Amino acid sequence: LQDLEMLVLDESDRMLDMGFSDDVLRLAAECRAERQTLLFSATSGGNAMEKMVASTLRDPKSLMLDSVRDLNESVVQQVITADDVKHKERLVQWLLANETYDKAVVFTNTREQADRLGGVLVASNLKVFVLHGEKDQKDRKLAMDRLKAGAVKVLVATDVAARGIHVDGLDLVINFDMPRSGDEYVHRIGRTGRVGGEGTAISLIAAHEWNLMASIQRYLRQNFEYRLIEALKGNFLGPKNLKSNGKAAGSKKKKMKKKADAKKGKKPARKKAVAKKNSRTNKPVPDTNSGFATVKKRKNPGPLD
Repeated sequence: LQDLEMLVLDESDRMLDMGFSDDVLRLAAECRAERQTLLFSATSGGNAMEKMVASTLRDPKSLMLDSVRDLNESVVQQVITADDVKHKERLVQWLLANETYDKAVVFTNTREQADRLGGVLVASNLKVFVLHGEKDQKDRKLAMDRLKAGAVKVLVATDVAARGIHVDGLDLVINFDMPRSGDEYVHRIGRTGRVGGEGTAISLIAAHEWNLMASIQRYLRQNFEYRLIEALKGNFLGPKNLKSNGKAAGSKKKKMKKKADAKKGKKPARKKAVAKKNSRTNKPVPDTNSGFATVKKRKNPGPLD
């Protein structure tokens, strides 16, 4: 490494996310000091990135092509609500059967879900490859080669495939699971609409993912297009009440109180419609809130009474 003249650190933020910071810094320290170093990252990376820049670059020049909020306008971003995992599977089957696309990537958050969904799609007579971290390098290379060659049109993958992939004609991205952050969302949908092309990104949102989706919208300062597939219309069509930030309006304080009471072993208080009584006479108290007061008896009624 002492003879190295140029060091290129690509996908730097991803290496940091995966815990390779110490390894990268160690390798950079072994290289000759009189070298040119290029560092590329899709996101700012925060304090960890600043540390890597300070350790590996010398008098660096910074070039920002765009920010995460400057997404490609040629990518249509849509949201479809779903009831559960099985409903999402049916939606993916419908989309892959009815959407117009050349090649597609379906993203999941876990390897287990990727394998399960891959099996469901294969059972639907679709040619599908599954790509995740537990796949051998040979299987990964085979999957990408087949997708690029057009022998396979659909790739089911975890976020391991969201970085560094460029496939010509990939014009459809489906988020089976909503990504856990805005940056991951950007990386996923960035697989389509590349180099001036057009594409569509569709996210399937269950009730528990709504607030995450709203947070990503606010982070990107963009509004997604809501879409309904009548043939597969579910029960969950979005929260009934929304906050100003787009998240579901819920009684957070009440839920926290119920949890606290449950820990203490208290039973939830039940509301009973019991008439109020005077503590001394045990007689009903006039209900002034209803607009009608209890009629009082006069001690000495007159002749007109």
